[in-house]
Amino acid sequence: MSREATAKRREGNEIEFSRIVAFSDGVFSIAITLLVLNLGIVKGLGDGEIGSALWDQRENFVAYAISFAVIGRFWLVHHHFFGEVTAFDGRLIALNLLYLGWIVLIPFSSEVLGKYGGHTAAVVLYAANLSGVVLIGLLMTADARRAGLTVTDPVAERESWVRSSYIAAVFLFSIPVAFVAPGLAPFMWLILFFDPTSRIVARTGT
Repeated sequence: MSREATAKRREGNEIEFSRIVAFSDGVFSIAITLLVLNLGIVKGLGDGEIGSALWDQRENFVAYAISFAVIGRFWLVHHHFFGEVTAFDGRLIALNLLYLGWIVLIPFSSEVLGKYGGHTAAVVLYAANLSGVVLIGLLMTADARRAGLTVTDPVAERESWVRSSYIAAVFLFSIPVAFVAPGLAPFMWLILFFDPTSRIVARTGT
C-alpha cells in the first residue's frame, strides 16, 4: 500500500494537522527570539562609553541581522510548504522534527559567529548549520511530493528546488573558503541577495 493511501488526510484530521503547524511555528518563534539574547552591553557605563560598547557588539549585530533574515525566510518557506500539504504521516512528522532541530541550533551558531567571526570553526559551524536546514528542508519537501502528500504547481516546485539548491551551494562552498580565509567566507553569503532563481528556472523550463 502506498504512503498516499495510508497517510492521514488533512480534511478530517484538521486538529492534529493544526497541532503540527502550531508546534512548528512555536519553534520558529522561539528560535528567532533567542537571537536577541546574544546582544547586550555591561551595566554602569558612562555616556562616552556606551557608543564604544555598542561598536564592540558590531559582529553580534551583523550575526543577528543575518540570522533573523534567514530564519524569517525559512519560516516563509515552511509556511508555504505546509499550506500545500494535503495529507501527513509519521515520516513527514519525523522529517519536520529533524528540520526544526536544525532551526533551533541557529541561535547558538549565530552567537558563536558573532563572538568568533574571524575564526574558521565559527564560520564552518554557521555555514554547516544553515546548509543542514536547507538540505533537510529539500529532503522533506521532495519526500512529501514524491509520496503524493502535497499539491504543488510544477513551475513553483522547480523554482523552490533551484532556490534551495542555490542557497545550500553558497553556504557549502563557503566552508572550504573558511579554512583558507575565515574573514572572507562570510562575505560570500552576500551573494544570496542576488537571487538568480527566476532566470535559471525560465532558462531550464524552455
